[in-house]
Order: sequence, then structure tokens, then C-alpha cells
Amino acid sequence: MTLNDWALELADLDDRDRMETIVELAETLPPLSADKQAAPLPESCRVQECQTPVYLFAEVRDGLLILEADVPRKSPIVRGLVALVVTSLNQQPIDQLRDLPLDLLEKLHLTTALGMTRQQGVRGLMQRIRHAVESSR
Repeated sequence: MTLNDWALELADLDDRDRMETIVELAETLPPLSADKQAAPLPESCRVQECQTPVYLFAEVRDGLLILEADVPRKSPIVRGLVALVVTSLNQQPIDQLRDLPLDLLEKLHLTTALGMTRQQGVRGLMQRIRHAVESSR
């Protein structure tokens, strides 16, 4: 599903059901590739705006955005949000990712359900992805 698909999916739910959906998504975060699992996670990949240790690997290969992330299982809301972003954007052509929203939680109708700290964390995650996309042009 795309980010727009998720926005439509979550629009008709109340905050409680939206959060349940996000927590369920935590299980869909793909594991890191073997080479990234074998090495210590570099601090340069840590999303500093997140209180939870979120590590994001974002690069462009052959015109496609490649995303991998590591989020502790003990943080299911953050892990679910990252899973939503990674599974929606991974391997998408960068020419289709020109207008990635920094205010993703607003688009997903989650601002009232999540505090400012998580909102800042998701904004930092999206900034990192936007930077990877823009740097490849």
C-alpha cells in the first residue's frame, strides 16, 4: 500500500482503531539484510529525532528508493510507524517520491493520537528519506 492508501484506510477509523492498526503493522517490518545484521548499527544511520533507537538505511539504487530499518520490538508503536513508511516506500521509483510529506502523521490522521515527541521522530524519519531522494538527483 502507498502512503495515500494508508491515509484513506485510517481516515474512517477512530484514534483507538488507528493505533491498533499501527501496532499490528509492527510485525510487518522486514528484518535487516544479512550484511547490515552482521555489523554494528552505525550511529550515522540513527534517526536522532526519535527517542526510541531507530536506525534507517536509505539509499537510491537504479532509480529506486531502498529502505531498511531497525526498531526494537519493545516499541510497537514506533516500529509500526516505521514499518508503514518502509513497506510503503521501499523499492519505489524516486521520480514518484517528489512530494514526500514531512507531516506524515497529519496525513495519516494520527496527530491527536500521538504526542509531539513521536511527531518529531516521524518528521525526522521522513526528512532523512527526502534527503536520500533529493541527493540522488
